[in-house]
Amino acid sequence: MMKIFYTDDDPDDQDIFKDAINELAEPIELWTQNTGGELIDLLQNPPPQPHLIFLDLNMPIRNGYEILKEIRETEQLKDFPVVVFSTSDDEKAINTTRQLGANLYIPKPSSFNSLKKVIRHSLSIDWQTFAPTQDTYVYRV
Repeated sequence: MMKIFYTDDDPDDQDIFKDAINELAEPIELWTQNTGGELIDLLQNPPPQPHLIFLDLNMPIRNGYEILKEIRETEQLKDFPVVVFSTSDDEKAINTTRQLGANLYIPKPSSFNSLKKVIRHSLSIDWQTFAPTQDTYVYRV
């Protein structure tokens, strides 16, 4: 079973993400965190180990940039694939997250069907071999 961690401080976004996962009818176990600190605690005290992490950028206390930086600088966490999943479609945000080592950047889609499509796309990637380029780093629907 694939384990996905989704960190977002917005409970509505978490609920919509859960609904999309459920509609995919894939063997997925979804773990949600409300803060970056919760994500780091969970990653440092396994089980479970995620196959994929979806990370929001705009969170209080410690934002997604800080959490991404910490993940990439921590030896036992640095290899987890991280998809930045944000309402921001700003080039500066995209470039910063790429420099910090995110594997993929997805601007949050506006429709439920598009959300299912971006999740499905993320699940189809072989994260062991995927190396993002300027052309493949951002996935938009």
